[in-house]
Amino acid sequence: MPRHLSGLLLLLWPLLLLLLLPPPAPAAPGPLTRPGWRRLGTRGPGGSPGRRPTPAAPTRAPHPGAGQPGGARGAGVCKSRPLDLVFIIDSSRSVRPLEFTKVKTFVSQIIDTLDIGAADTRVAVVNYASTVKIEFHLQTYSDKQSLKQAVARITPLSTGTMSGLAIQTAMDEAFTEEAGARGPTSNIPKVAIIVTDGRPQDQVNEVAARARASGIELYAVGVDRADMESLKMIASEPLDEHVFYVETYGVIEKLSSRFQETFCASDPCALGIHQCQHVCVSDGEGKHHCECSQGYSLNADMKTCSAIDKCALNTHGCEHICVNDRTGSYHCECYEGYTLNEDKKTCSAQDQCAFGTHGCQHICVNDRAGSHHCECYEGYTLNADNKTCSVGSKCAQGSHGCQHICVDDGVAAYHCDCYPGYILNEDDKTCSAIEEARRLISTEDACGCEATLAFQDRSLDDILGKLQADEYGQVRR
Repeated sequence: MPRHLSGLLLLLWPLLLLLLLPPPAPAAPGPLTRPGWRRLGTRGPGGSPGRRPTPAAPTRAPHPGAGQPGGARGAGVCKSRPLDLVFIIDSSRSVRPLEFTKVKTFVSQIIDTLDIGAADTRVAVVNYASTVKIEFHLQTYSDKQSLKQAVARITPLSTGTMSGLAIQTAMDEAFTEEAGARGPTSNIPKVAIIVTDGRPQDQVNEVAARARASGIELYAVGVDRADMESLKMIASEPLDEHVFYVETYGVIEKLSSRFQETFCASDPCALGIHQCQHVCVSDGEGKHHCECSQGYSLNADMKTCSAIDKCALNTHGCEHICVNDRTGSYHCECYEGYTLNEDKKTCSAQDQCAFGTHGCQHICVNDRAGSHHCECYEGYTLNADNKTCSVGSKCAQGSHGCQHICVDDGVAAYHCDCYPGYILNEDDKTCSAIEEARRLISTEDACGCEATLAFQDRSLDDILGKLQADEYGQVRR
């Protein structure tokens, strides 16, 4: 009997241990479940998807052919909102070849969850290290197979981590209409996903701020040694839904499902049926509200927006004057004496003479072409420098004082003369008539003194001769 008991105890011992031992402690949260680092639905201009909770069940029937290896789409996938999506991937020296392959797989898996096409989501890839290379633009490929093949061909650049330069290049070259991005009237969100495992070696915060201000929504995915503060400076708000972190490249592929949820159109904002003129913000449970871009206010219909003061925003770019228009827009004008250039923002001087910088000694004359030329006052001639003047005739200046005739005697010299029948007076400027002298002589009082009688006895011809002689002498002077 004891032998049988001992055998029975041996058989039951493992079961007793399971009953007696305390239950195991719950596993520590992994990088994908840590609090504070969650998925974000977009909130940006142009009616982009808003914040929303993770759907408990698919809101649309699954689309066949995507989400599974080889292009098969898994259950629970809803139609994605059209995007202009740019991947910015770090291929610096710290990213090993096998790890870079994992990044490319991650990009391809996100592509698999999207509706790709010219009218749907367009994808571009920016590859960066210490230099930046745009692997292909938004308009290059319009089908998933071509996109994924192009992603597979990407090779690492292997040096540096210039994250700021990469974001700037994406802004300047990848998100342009020339490269395939759709314009602001299309309401197509611009989204960038940057993947990095290091600390940026340039000033990324200012560049990222400009990108966000331009309407680009930034997601930051950090791996391994990635600097969390840098990720926060890059990402859009709220950070807990725009920043992701994984400890190794081996598990980065798991994030593709998170982005699938983010880009899945399951609310009015994401579906584009919200009718918000500027910004649609999802409030969860299928609810949303509209907001306006900076410088605008929401109208009473809670959907459209009116400009508050475009000029007051100081982003108008007018060189001189910004004028608000009734339509909520603005136009530029110039100060008096300037004309608006073809760029409708800068100004060029219209009246060179009015600014006193012409250099003309006497007179400045505006020409039709917006230029000018110099002229001189009467009596002066323009010198070879086409600015200064030299005197040409004292008489021509009109300041000589001659009563009748001014005669030039060379440069800056002159004398006065009289018309015929007149003689020059002693002041060498005024003139007296000869007939007036004759009248004065003939009417002299005949009853005067002896001197007067003697004067009358003289021959009139002698008097006239003397007068003429005096006149001739004065003219000679």
